[in-house]
Amino acid sequence: MAARFRHLTAALVLAGMLLGPAAARAAEPAAKAPPPVAPPAHGLAMHGDLKYGPGFTHFDYVNPSAPKGGTLKLGATGTFDSLNPFILKGANAAGVGQTFDTLATASQDEPFSEYGLVAKTMETPPDRSWIIFTLRPEARFHDGRPITTEDVEFTFNTLIKKGHPFYRFYFGSVAKVEKLGPHRIKFTFKPGDNRELPLILGQLPVLPAHFWKGKEFDQTTLAPTLGSGPYKIKELEPGRSITYERVADYWGKDLAVNKGQNNFEIIRYDYYRDDTVAIEALKKGEFDVREENNSKEWATAYDSPAIREGLLIKKLFPHQRPTGMQGFTFNTRRWMFRDRRVRWALAHAFDFEWSNRNLFFGAYSRTKSYFSNSELASRGLPSPQELALLEPYRGQIPDEVFTREYQPPSAGTNAKLRANLLKALEILKSAGWVVRDGKLVEEKSGRKMVFEVLLLSPAFQRIVGPFIYNLRRLGIEASMRTVDTSQYQNRVRAFDFDMIVGNWGQSLSPGNEQRSYWNSRNADEQGGRNYAGIKSKAVDELIEKLIAAPDRRALVTRTRALDRVLLWGHYVIPNWHIKSDRFAFWDKFGRPPKVPLQGTSLSLWWFDKEKAARINAGQSNLKATAQGGSGGGSR
Repeated sequence: MAARFRHLTAALVLAGMLLGPAAARAAEPAAKAPPPVAPPAHGLAMHGDLKYGPGFTHFDYVNPSAPKGGTLKLGATGTFDSLNPFILKGANAAGVGQTFDTLATASQDEPFSEYGLVAKTMETPPDRSWIIFTLRPEARFHDGRPITTEDVEFTFNTLIKKGHPFYRFYFGSVAKVEKLGPHRIKFTFKPGDNRELPLILGQLPVLPAHFWKGKEFDQTTLAPTLGSGPYKIKELEPGRSITYERVADYWGKDLAVNKGQNNFEIIRYDYYRDDTVAIEALKKGEFDVREENNSKEWATAYDSPAIREGLLIKKLFPHQRPTGMQGFTFNTRRWMFRDRRVRWALAHAFDFEWSNRNLFFGAYSRTKSYFSNSELASRGLPSPQELALLEPYRGQIPDEVFTREYQPPSAGTNAKLRANLLKALEILKSAGWVVRDGKLVEEKSGRKMVFEVLLLSPAFQRIVGPFIYNLRRLGIEASMRTVDTSQYQNRVRAFDFDMIVGNWGQSLSPGNEQRSYWNSRNADEQGGRNYAGIKSKAVDELIEKLIAAPDRRALVTRTRALDRVLLWGHYVIPNWHIKSDRFAFWDKFGRPPKVPLQGTSLSLWWFDKEKAARINAGQSNLKATAQGGSGGGSR
């Protein structure tokens, strides 16, 4: 749009030169003023104003005086075979993302705002139909070469053509990329309202064009790649460990967006076979911090002398971000799961209340929304504003969207579970299924209901087992299979599964990533995240309306409407969530007193020498005590 106005202005000037002042004045009424453009800004908010002004010195949730130094040892499970996190192939090394910088970076105490990192400023018109990034002249790759718009253009084009399929959807609304000079680059967007696009482009990592020249970008590699971030790879043992060191002359270390962060001199990841081994290694002091996602392990596995002596700490860090959706995910590409009624019937066989009481130590809440723990979650019946969005799809979406609040089946007692299973049989009968000789079969074809739950973590076996038992009471031949990381990734990427435990994270400002999750075009795109295979015109259009939301109120309304349609589509059997992050760590770190709404992050912590000395002495005492006790026992 702006380019067309500039061309028109140039033509009028030329007319004035050739035809004289009178002709130029006669032509003036035909000219239109170009749309207003905001001046270059240090940051950009999705909706509303930025929290931090142009002169801010650091984010409120950091310690700007945090000391630098020390080593942070972390544990990972499985293995890795790639140092390129931007492609579909391979298992990425833990932590490799911190070697790359992006054009902008998000603050953790706002719903969705970004501030310049590689980009010093951003310019965009009110309709956000394009954005111009002006790069910092001082921005450098680790080899000392400056970051230029050639690198930004190369990165964008390479990710679109050879990167993970996610990028084709995430950046799919970009129509044109133009280099306006060595430090200015413009992204023009396809027609349509999409206020998030400028911020999405701010998340673009910047890769060095000169480094990748002559190399195969879409192939896995264990050769260290070149970045510009606060850390670089120091050493690695393929599949077993990787160590990063802080870049001493990191170009961005004094930026306000980096103050108080990236404090450790060394960050090392050691790989363990599984979570059980990793927890034992943590308790022995072989690494420092573990985020725990298993309620049973959190409740039972950490008891040790170190915990009792206050050396090893277990702590909950509350957060205010949406918990997203985790659930038993139906692959609707499979014939037996195509009918929504069948999926709803099977949901009655999962007894969350029993699992929470007997397996989870009462730690979880049942998930009832794709955006739980936020104002974005649907609740009650649709508001008038939601109804205005949903009415055009009446007849295309489930009737329950208009008449009922979504509630997953609940049980907790044998009587309630039995009632749920009887209800499931009624629903299955209405969908054309009957029980013959103790087996659930499709009445017309006689085909049995047989399916497999594909698992990555053995920890889920104890959860899926009772679910399978209940399914067998319905005559369903269900089973589970746990496979290694590589096989699991390959099968999920190819949608070669009946059911998995799917997981979709959500932010306080959902947008273009929803296309990757639920859009029809992504249902058959291998490597995409539309695991369920959703193909719904209504869902597609609601996603676009969500993306086009002009303000926060509209975003909330449109997200709730999409949430209702997804829930009543019964694409998943919702699992559970917790509103805190669970960390176990040796008490040798400092932390800012304020936890941002997005939750804590190890990038905000720092090594405390005095605490570390106490921990080291305590660990030595524990080892001496253990050795003494072992010797006495042997005698």
